[in-house]
This record gives sequence, structure tokens and C-alpha cells, in this order.
Amino acid sequence: MSQRKRLPSRRLCKTVAFENDGHGFRLAAGFYHDGTVGEVFLNAEKTNSTLDALASDAAILVSLALQFGCTLDELRHAVKRDGKGRAASFIGEALDRLGDLS
Repeated sequence: MSQRKRLPSRRLCKTVAFENDGHGFRLAAGFYHDGTVGEVFLNAEKTNSTLDALASDAAILVSLALQFGCTLDELRHAVKRDGKGRAASFIGEALDRLGDLS
């Protein structure tokens, strides 16, 4: 098992809001000093809903994968896509937006 690369206490953070399938989301990303994404927070606009819990849990898993060495591109290519190559879920769209933030 590889070592977890934790983020520094002070780090750049960028936040963006987006809609997916009629639901609003807020995405925040924390960056390592080299500019790569190392932590993700994702929340649905309806706090404490099932969708909000799924978004938060997905962000935790993405953050851990990034901190243990998985690249953002590997994660983006692993999620389901529609026939036109667009993300099929809000999680995939969040990953795509993270790529735009980097």
C-alpha cells in the first residue's frame, strides 16, 4: 500500500457551483503547492438530503484516492459516460469541473 500524501495546513482552495439534472451543487477543491488537486468537497444545495450525503461521501472517496496516488485523469476516465462522452452523473461532472479548476 502506498503512503498517503496529506495536504499542507495552508493551501489554495477554489470553489465553483454547478447544476446537474436540475440539482444544484457546490464543489470546492484544495490544492497541493504544485497545483494538483488533493482534496475535494461536494455538497448538494439541499443540505442533509440523501443526494447531499452521496455527494459528500463521493468527495471523501475521491480525496482519499488522490492522496494515495490516483490521478484526477484516472478518476475522470473511470466514471460512466453517455454516448457523447459527457459525465453520466453529478460525480462525473464534478470530476470534469475539477479538471477545469486545475
